[in-house]
Amino acid sequence: MKLLLDTHALIWFAEDGPQMPNYAKAMLEDPRHERWVSVASVWEITIKHGLGKLLLATSPEEYLPDVVNGPGPV
Repeated sequence: MKLLLDTHALIWFAEDGPQMPNYAKAMLEDPRHERWVSVASVWEITIKHGLGKLLLATSPEEYLPDVVNGPGPV
């Protein structure tokens, strides 16, 4: 199955946020599913973090490659 993450889902998944339901996290971690992320989400996270409007546990540069280069295409 192809799973398209919106910006919030991408952040919650990457940050292991409590907002991400367990069933969704399990689906995203399942290597049988492809994770798809819009370049607009990557852009939005990077811009907002750079402006100080988005506080994250780690910088986007640290986790975005792992999230978007997971088991499926980007």
